[in-house]
Amino acid sequence: MADKDSRSWHALGVQEVASRLNTDSGQGLSREDAARRLQQHGFNEFEVVGRTPLYRVLFRQFTDALIIILLVAAGVSIAIGEAVDAIAILIIVALNGALGFVQEWRAERAMEALQRMLAPRCAVIRDGHAQEIDAKELVPGDVVVLEVGDRVPADLRLVEALNLRVDESSLTGESAPVSKSIEPVDSDAPLAERSSQAWMGTAITNGRAQGVVVATGMETEFGRIADLTQSVGDETTPLQRKLTKLGKQLGMLGIGVSLLIAVAGWLMGRELVEMFLTGISLAVAVVPEGLPAVVTITLALGVRAMVRRQSLVRRLHAAETLGSATVICTDKTGTLTKNEMTIQHIWLPEMEMDVTGVGYAPDGKFQLNGQEIAPQENPGLIALLETGLRCNHARIAQDEGGWYAMGDPTEAALVVAACKAGLDAEGSTQLFSEFSFDSRRKRMTVIEKRPESLMAHVKGAPEVLVIQNGP
Repeated sequence: MADKDSRSWHALGVQEVASRLNTDSGQGLSREDAARRLQQHGFNEFEVVGRTPLYRVLFRQFTDALIIILLVAAGVSIAIGEAVDAIAILIIVALNGALGFVQEWRAERAMEALQRMLAPRCAVIRDGHAQEIDAKELVPGDVVVLEVGDRVPADLRLVEALNLRVDESSLTGESAPVSKSIEPVDSDAPLAERSSQAWMGTAITNGRAQGVVVATGMETEFGRIADLTQSVGDETTPLQRKLTKLGKQLGMLGIGVSLLIAVAGWLMGRELVEMFLTGISLAVAVVPEGLPAVVTITLALGVRAMVRRQSLVRRLHAAETLGSATVICTDKTGTLTKNEMTIQHIWLPEMEMDVTGVGYAPDGKFQLNGQEIAPQENPGLIALLETGLRCNHARIAQDEGGWYAMGDPTEAALVVAACKAGLDAEGSTQLFSEFSFDSRRKRMTVIEKRPESLMAHVKGAPEVLVIQNGP
């Protein structure tokens, strides 16, 4: 088999893809064939190439010109008996190095953040039977089964797709889930328009599908991103260049002052050794001991603020270059948004109201004409929110970074609104039947079994929500 780059899988028919990968889209691979391919292609995981050792991350904190001058100044202070000054300088240098080391070592672990986007386990068809395996054991030619809520474990060429929608925002920046099909697309189609493929790390928000693995590990689109994070070259920032220039100027100034004072004193009849030590003391005084620490602390605070907003900065000095940016070019609004949707206004037949709160945190209030109301006292509102909650595949959860959504952002917004009204998103319901959303019906129907009757919850486009015989 040739590598992934030599074929446009999205432009090939299902049978041709299966033929070229020497697999059966219905039966999958045999266990023996899968084991052989695993030996050939390796595990489906990202390779960490050239991870910087701890000692190198620590060492480069002390390579700036100003830091070197401070270390020299500390040595000179010890030599002339100024132990207090030497200790103060060394403490500043150590704190500066510690701050830079901690931040850069965290950023060096960027690969681990990407690795967490991989699905730990997945469902595959092997020897004609569906089974669950570790996602890292996937190989090209495997047939993967996908359902709502699953994370795609490798790059796939879809061979079956039923009302399939995929959240690709982490890869393409598209803020809304995209529809998928098995039909080939043009070979020159950009990544975001290859509707016949599903990409590693993206999430299934609607429908179900099967796909043949066409790339694993570093050969996937996410693998390319992982490779880029490891191959970024080191370039000095404007701030680094200015500090280096300042360090050299201070160094030359210090040496010049030392020589001038020593020569002047010697010509005036003073002891040469005494004047030399005096010149050294003045040279040390020229060095601004607090400048490196102030710069490092300022950059660290900036990076910390960016990390809280889910931005990864590998080097402290890179924060300064971001602050110097004057133009940001982007191809779509979704790239610059948080990919969060929030319900802020609700229309009912008898009234309309506002909903406070933003994001996926279930914190907010319902207001009518600016006054807070109790949602439980409005049966129509509760019925609307309950339908949005039951007729839904999305979920919300909380971790150290805050609240986040799993599934379609629009459906997640409905879940959040229901939770703000006190409805239980995890409440158990007896599902009698479900009709998923598709482009023909333009609506989704969930039939709930209740003690004495059936209740149909319907969510969809207003123009098609009419009373019919049947869902």
